[in-house]
Amino acid sequence: MGHSAAVWDYRAATEITKDWNGIHQIVLRTPRGASAQVCLHGAQVTSWRNEHGEELLFTSSKAIFKAPKAIRGGIPICSPQFGNCGSLELHGFARNRMWAIDDNPPPLPANDSSGKSFIDLVLKSSEEDMKGWPHSFEFRLRVSLTTDGDLTLISRVRNINGKPFSFSFAYHTYLMVSDISEIRIEGLETLDYLDNLFQKERFTEQGDAITFESEVDRVYLSSPNIIAVLDHERKRTFVIRKDGLPDVAVWNPWEKKSKSMADFGDEEYKHMLCVDGAVIEKPVNLKPGEEWTGRLQLSVVPSSFCSDRLGLDRSGL
Repeated sequence: MGHSAAVWDYRAATEITKDWNGIHQIVLRTPRGASAQVCLHGAQVTSWRNEHGEELLFTSSKAIFKAPKAIRGGIPICSPQFGNCGSLELHGFARNRMWAIDDNPPPLPANDSSGKSFIDLVLKSSEEDMKGWPHSFEFRLRVSLTTDGDLTLISRVRNINGKPFSFSFAYHTYLMVSDISEIRIEGLETLDYLDNLFQKERFTEQGDAITFESEVDRVYLSSPNIIAVLDHERKRTFVIRKDGLPDVAVWNPWEKKSKSMADFGDEEYKHMLCVDGAVIEKPVNLKPGEEWTGRLQLSVVPSSFCSDRLGLDRSGL
């Protein structure tokens, strides 16, 4: 990595290590001890720890850390396709490509740069990708940690093609939970959703919160920009803030499906939940030269913070 020296002078809290079959990992740290780890394979966040060193993201004990296999856990980036809604490989190719460190990215707003430990990564269209998805693009990702340990991901996709293209997108976020049967999601009640267990049939959420007692695989539509995932046993709440990501995918494979996945433990469904900021129902359409931005911020607060204080309403950010 001959260009890595340029990274250190302005990212003092960033380091690069080699792990998992020689694939480079970027580690971000805060002065208080929170950390995040990002893999250049897929630009995937594979760890996010609070200042007490507690892991907040789930990664399967059976995950395969070998390119080109996608890593089961963390935050895979699903794009330019989500799921099997197209001709590409499952969840698109972004999560299966080797990304590069971007030493000179186009500027972001000051509040997305100051006082943070961050890394910028970039993926550009290759000849191989053009065979299956014939569009020229630049995909930039910034992963950052605030001094309070909040994790932020900002994706920017630019069309450098001579013609328009469209794509779907999701931050496929595997949250670590104590017991899935004790988890509830607030902020998605009354919304319409597409149920992937019923051929993407459209339903309306009837509960005052989402709870779990069997397999769930849904895409909630036109969602608010703040969602809360309450972990009763740990007395903590994940707060998901998003922008440019109108949909929320919610997934837990439950018992039967868990046993059918080679890279997932039979009982691990009890300790994970995917809640994804996403663009699925209506894909992003980019004209030549246009750029799309999708922003996700994850934070953890004590569950004594009630929903009203989190601002869980339809007004968003």
